[in-house]
Amino acid sequence: MESATLTRPRSGHIWLARLRAVPPAAWAKLGLLIVSVGALIGFFLFPTYPTYDSYYALIWGRDVLHLHLPVFAVYRAPTEHPLAIAFGVLVSIFGHYADRLMILGAIGCFVALVAGMYRLGRIAFGPVVGATAALLLLSRVHYAYLAAQGYLDFAYMALVVWAGALEAARPRRGSVVFGLLALAGLLRPEAWLLSGIYFLWCAVPAPKDWRARARDLALTVAGPVLWALTDLIVTGDPTYSLHSTTDLADALGRTQGISNLPASTWHFAVQLDQIPLVIAGLLGVIIAIALVPKRILVPLVLLTSGLIAFAGIGASGGSVINRYLLTPSVVLMLFGAVAVGGWSLLEPGHWLRRIWIVAALLGVCYGVVSAASSLSLTNVRYDLAFRNVTHDALSRVLRNPTVRADLKTCGPLSLPNHKLAPDARWILDVGPSSVVARSEARSDADAGDDALRDRIARGGVAIYPTGDAVFTDAIVDVDDNPLDEDPLPGYRRLLTSSYYAVYVRCP
Repeated sequence: MESATLTRPRSGHIWLARLRAVPPAAWAKLGLLIVSVGALIGFFLFPTYPTYDSYYALIWGRDVLHLHLPVFAVYRAPTEHPLAIAFGVLVSIFGHYADRLMILGAIGCFVALVAGMYRLGRIAFGPVVGATAALLLLSRVHYAYLAAQGYLDFAYMALVVWAGALEAARPRRGSVVFGLLALAGLLRPEAWLLSGIYFLWCAVPAPKDWRARARDLALTVAGPVLWALTDLIVTGDPTYSLHSTTDLADALGRTQGISNLPASTWHFAVQLDQIPLVIAGLLGVIIAIALVPKRILVPLVLLTSGLIAFAGIGASGGSVINRYLLTPSVVLMLFGAVAVGGWSLLEPGHWLRRIWIVAALLGVCYGVVSAASSLSLTNVRYDLAFRNVTHDALSRVLRNPTVRADLKTCGPLSLPNHKLAPDARWILDVGPSSVVARSEARSDADAGDDALRDRIARGGVAIYPTGDAVFTDAIVDVDDNPLDEDPLPGYRRLLTSSYYAVYVRCP
């Protein structure tokens, strides 16, 4: 018998084989665990507080919890969002921890959005594209930065993307998708368009009994109906949110003509995603249409409906800001992932796969270098820390026993403009009449109404931002007047902190 030599497989090949044998679902669960733990660590490592809109959701939620009607008609108050107010009711149960829980909720929605991106990408274009899409979203530090400030947009985006993922997995799925879109429609009116499209998509080809049709229709109109009902109960006007949003956009100078919308869309897309990813996304749309046209329907509808909604907001006189383009920008990342990982859609051994992989690696390297050259993590950490220390400084001065006593006896709390109003109201737990803006008094006086200016002049407590806080809390908008930072006649300085000075006058 001829002798035979047995060769022991190298350990590296064994480990590589084992890693390849791990199913994509297991890797996805591990990735979700890592992202969730990282987000939780970031929540505690970089403590921040809600932004303007989120604080108003908390205030209105606390009003509802105390069985009081919230007051929407407040100087430069944001548009109310019924689902955000409902969440505000829930977290307000936890008292002064509620604002931090609002942040935790936004971060949780960001994690859910990352998971939804993977799920939608995997179902539509395979696990490689899904994982790439999730990584691209995680690489956009600006999105995580917004989530750390408690922006409400991430709940909306997570609901929409998950609705798309579930629909892509089983077309005309029905109730669960209708339900997610209905919830999204209580955060942003753009979801109403998606709900209407989805109702038509489900209604046209497949016969259903009248009960199923009625249920689908009820979920389709739930968003606008519940929103209008909220406005009707609180203000007596079911269309209050629509015209108040337009009025506020005009007051803040955020409106644009229709002719400027294409340029604004491109500018905001580049601002959010950066040029390399925007170009990759547009290329990914073409690649997906060419390679897998039957799988592109859901992502393409999400992208186009988001762009149409953004254009509709601008055309109707609403605010044209980059956050309103977040959803189509996120979906564009998914198509960017197709441009990077679309080689996985080709058959193994195809001559184009290796060329595509090399080209994708070169593109990723260019994108990383481009992002690194324009991104400063130091600035991000500073901004988050600044929001934390200024809020704590404001909280300390407003909780000062002397300041509290003077607020009870001397008059309202006056601020330079509207920026600090929700923070102050949340800290003090007071109604809108107890916190006023000197910019509003000046505006009213210019229009011939001196009532608010006279009220402030008679007495009260006045907050004046100092140092860097001047440029975040006082001189912010184009119509902010530096004179609103001058101490009022008859007011004496009570105390100062690192970022705020407190003046008081008692009649």
